[in-house]
Amino acid sequence: MPMLGYTNKVLRVNLTERSYGIEPLRMDWAEKYIGSKGLSIRYLYEELEPNTDPLSAENKLLLTTGPLTGTPVPCSGKLAVTSKSPATGTISDASIGGHIAISIKYAGYDIVILEGKLSKPGYLLIEDDRISFESADDLWGKGSHEAEKTLAERHGVDHSILSIGPAGENLSVLACINCDYYRQAGRGGLGAVMGSKNLKAVVVKGTGSVEVPDIRKATDRIVELLQVDVLREDNTFVFDVGTTAFLEACNDGGILPVKNFSDTTDEEWVKYNGDVLMEYREGKRGCGDCGLGCGNFLKFRGTSIEGPEYETISVAGPNAGNTDPVAILKYNEVADDMGLDTISAGDTIIWAMEMTEKGLYDFGIRFGESDKMIDFLRLMARREGVGAYLADGVKRASEKFGGDEFALQVKGLEYPQYEPRGSWGMSLSYAVSDRGACHMRAYAPNVEVFEAAAPPYTAEGKGQMVYELAEFNAVKFSSCICDMWATLTYDFLSELLTLVTGRNWTADEMGEVGRRVINIARAFNQREGFTRKEDTIPKRLVREALKSGPAVGQKIPQEAFDDMLDQYYDVMGWDKNGVMPEDLVASLL
Repeated sequence: MPMLGYTNKVLRVNLTERSYGIEPLRMDWAEKYIGSKGLSIRYLYEELEPNTDPLSAENKLLLTTGPLTGTPVPCSGKLAVTSKSPATGTISDASIGGHIAISIKYAGYDIVILEGKLSKPGYLLIEDDRISFESADDLWGKGSHEAEKTLAERHGVDHSILSIGPAGENLSVLACINCDYYRQAGRGGLGAVMGSKNLKAVVVKGTGSVEVPDIRKATDRIVELLQVDVLREDNTFVFDVGTTAFLEACNDGGILPVKNFSDTTDEEWVKYNGDVLMEYREGKRGCGDCGLGCGNFLKFRGTSIEGPEYETISVAGPNAGNTDPVAILKYNEVADDMGLDTISAGDTIIWAMEMTEKGLYDFGIRFGESDKMIDFLRLMARREGVGAYLADGVKRASEKFGGDEFALQVKGLEYPQYEPRGSWGMSLSYAVSDRGACHMRAYAPNVEVFEAAAPPYTAEGKGQMVYELAEFNAVKFSSCICDMWATLTYDFLSELLTLVTGRNWTADEMGEVGRRVINIARAFNQREGFTRKEDTIPKRLVREALKSGPAVGQKIPQEAFDDMLDQYYDVMGWDKNGVMPEDLVASLL
């Protein structure tokens, strides 16, 4: 019996020729990688030539669903957006919420593969089996919000829209892809990949459905499973304030970065915490297939956003020396509209703040100048004035102007907002992440800080710990499950996949898939020339001790980091240089 839950169709779009074709899904790959993250990386490994320029027509952009997408399984509405990153040169997959994944699935496709380049600005319109190439002459140069509003008015609000802002059009490697106005495929410059293809948007309407073996049995059992997590009465903090709740936890745990990771903890955090931000809340919203509704729609003094998430609060708040909640909201709104990743854009601006403060180069902005920070977003998106120097991120800017000792990045991707000197495992997680510094690959603070299940200021056991966290997230995101399903286990996940696909998945297989996904991503990067020398730790974390907070006095000795890296490679079966043997690569294919 073939696996259900899939449409068994891949839509391949050649933008250069303005043509498309439909082909069967590689079900042998789906057996090994399930969907979303893992399956998209497997496709890209197969199809992309090594050393392809990420901003060339030869690069590809994949929009990949999973077998749970569009089924009764809640928190399964994520879409994997995958390409070779122009920011890092690595594989890059980002998970985006909203309704776009379900629309693609209901239109009849497991994956949409975008190839080539339009001769002039345009957008792709997918309405079930009707595919057309439309002009975007009137949309090019506009903010993402205005573009989405125009497209919704033109085609109807029942269409889901992926769009880029001016940052993507101008090929900033900080550019993200937006969906439903306020959801982002944020990291790695994927918006620039769309921009390089002259593709302003992808507009999708799907009216189909997804076949599962026994919809009643599946639904009844899923509801039972949800009672222990998503629908649990005491699980209200996610619904109430979303990820803003992490602000207090990170501050109390000594991992909230302050002024470009020069220190941690902020005594004034209560001025911009979740309770303060929720005073401006107008309503709630969730992604498609959501059982939580963590999105908060806020309006204040002309600013309208859904959010902000913890990362945005931290980078536009304490890490920028700002305590004004309204400035944080405005930063979020403008970054989304310009199509800029709030993390990478913010880290680049705060690096420029420190450069100015230290007198190394006067970028015209200092810590606490929140109005200027918002202005810089527009300059960076349009590559105007000083923004032209910052549009390609902190790594390239520091190579040009200096200040690399406080340029917080790995492989060219800026640091998320968790201070590793208060959670040593996080430094390893950032270093070995396939797309550069990323907190979504292995979230060490959960174990080291919030649960206090492992000592945070030691290298001992961190290779195994980070691997186990990465394995779990790899299979979870390959199944398109949102990170907010907090107590998901391999037993739960294998049962969900069995109910939906009709194939008997086991808990042991979940771990095997997770390991395989980590390895195929590493194999892609290895083919591009990445080895141990790119799995790095920023100099600031090694040389400077924290001055305040619970982790006061902490820094990460180079030998301790090297020890953690050796441990991780050993767990993975890679050599001391971080290279996997040929027989291991062959087993992935």
